[in-house]
Amino acid sequence: MKKTHLKSLFAATVAVVALVGSAHAGGFSRGNADTDILFEEGNVNLRMGATFVSPSRKYSKNPVPGLVGTDYAESYVVPSAAAKFNITESVRCALTAVENNGGKAHYVVPNRSGKTDEEFETTEFGTTCGVKFQAGAGNFWVLGGAFAEKFDYDRRNDFSSLGLPSAELTLEGQEFGFRAGVAYEIPDIALRAQLMYRSGTSYGAEGNLAAPAGILCARTGDPQLCGLPANFKVNVPAVGVGELPESVELKLQSGIAPGWLAFGSVKWANWSVTESLDVSSASGIPISQDLYFWKDGWTVTGGVGHAFNDRFSGVAALTWDSGVSTGYDLTSDTWTLSLGGSMKDTLGGELRGGVGVSYLTSAAEDKYFSPTGQDLNQAVDDGWAFAFNVGYAVKW
Repeated sequence: MKKTHLKSLFAATVAVVALVGSAHAGGFSRGNADTDILFEEGNVNLRMGATFVSPSRKYSKNPVPGLVGTDYAESYVVPSAAAKFNITESVRCALTAVENNGGKAHYVVPNRSGKTDEEFETTEFGTTCGVKFQAGAGNFWVLGGAFAEKFDYDRRNDFSSLGLPSAELTLEGQEFGFRAGVAYEIPDIALRAQLMYRSGTSYGAEGNLAAPAGILCARTGDPQLCGLPANFKVNVPAVGVGELPESVELKLQSGIAPGWLAFGSVKWANWSVTESLDVSSASGIPISQDLYFWKDGWTVTGGVGHAFNDRFSGVAALTWDSGVSTGYDLTSDTWTLSLGGSMKDTLGGELRGGVGVSYLTSAAEDKYFSPTGQDLNQAVDDGWAFAFNVGYAVKW
């Protein structure tokens, strides 16, 4: 098997498995910016793809009896795109876009806080460049860049049981950050070691809350709101404050035999900064608070791939992602088995695809009790998530 086949074929399949494997990771993680495109051969490289994820999480315990046995997790799609340009022989830059964080849930009846629907996502648009220096038998890289992260949050609360209209909250924001790293590679044997840091983001997202005056009066004590009819729907400018983590990731890969590659990665993210999402009026009066108080998370992946011939290759990987819950929510450990493959076509491009199956361990809250001692905690059974990825790459 030619060494060039090892380099080109596995660049595709490792990317596929990484995306499928991280599509249901800890905290709010969904996808990672495809900065590995910097290492691919070609003066101009383009690749894009999408991963569809269908998780299942059923309540085994809930203070709202109508929710026991129901599945609240919603399917979602993680899009990703990257373009790489060689500026000189030793300098190249990549433009990337990915939905990197998110969460989506639907409750068949209102949950303990009245929520029926909740959706949150962040989309990252970044530029990352690499400078290459020859070092021994290979190349040493210095990597760095910046990104903009767009934040979107939507929530609906149903208060029909109180004879009041629903409430809708919409928040939007944008923050900026950076990534920096180093790498060493020996392309002839597909060896690469890469260490990358990504900064966190802190939000004061702004938006609007449309809610019945009776609920806002009870939450804020505002005399103006308390003077309105309870079922009168009021639009209030709102601000949501929260933190998303920084991360450090180490990636390793190497050819281990003709046509064979082994790879692995370890990623740390300080989800402990994500303590809560606090929503207040524009004047600073508290409206609601979602509690997380997460601990730091770890994601570990290992796998192997094989180039069957000049056109086809395949990869298998196993990923463990540590749960970050400390009893305030239901984020538990996840195990994912991923299979990926790539096929070069006759047009000069490459079709990539992958599937993933995730086992989601059970979880239980233990922090919620009413002033009279009533147990308000929730719990979920073991669950599964299925992911399907497809993508296409071309280079000149």
